[in-house]
Amino acid sequence: MNVFLVYWHNEPKSFNGAMFDTAQTALKSAGHEVRVSDLCAMRFDATSDRSNFVTVKDASFLKQQQEEMYAAEHNGFAPEIEAEIQKIEWCNLMIWQFPLWWFGLPGVMKGWVDRVFAMSRTYGGSRIYEKGFFRGKRAMLSLTTGGPEQSYQKGGFNGDMNGILRPIHRGILQFVGFDVLAPQIYYSPARQTDETRKAWLDAYAARLKRIEAESPIEVGEY
Repeated sequence: MNVFLVYWHNEPKSFNGAMFDTAQTALKSAGHEVRVSDLCAMRFDATSDRSNFVTVKDASFLKQQQEEMYAAEHNGFAPEIEAEIQKIEWCNLMIWQFPLWWFGLPGVMKGWVDRVFAMSRTYGGSRIYEKGFFRGKRAMLSLTTGGPEQSYQKGGFNGDMNGILRPIHRGILQFVGFDVLAPQIYYSPARQTDETRKAWLDAYAARLKRIEAESPIEVGEY
């Protein structure tokens, strides 16, 4: 299986960094081919503008979707964007590793989506949701939170985690055709013991070694 890991954290020694490293080791040991995008190490530019393209459809007015469609027709994506699109096209499973920031993706990872999920290459026309470009591929979110688990339950301080993740699960991943696997969530790792964090990493590695057998979830049901 081809697995694409997209990762962002601004501290390599963070628990997110440990999860990223654990994922690579576990997946490779299970015989899978792994490609990665470490967005912080890449210094990935989150700003979506004309730098996305080497072609120009309309020099007088930037309409991103129009330029994306034109680039798709004329091999016009900038090399760094084309490389990321090709990783998505290559993979059978895509995993995003990140800390939950302000109830969503960190800015650089959201910017990666803005630039890379280009019209006519990743979605467009009737090719969305069940007819999406990436139908048959699977995706999984792997994330950490600052707050404890009870804060992210129905009636909890921050509200139901299901609702928090739905814009990503439904509005991004399923929109372009991915089937969604249950998210891997570790709550408040900074407040745990070293022993607990090690046990979590071991459990994550064990899950990844059998990830190929997992079935997608219905978004909103974990």
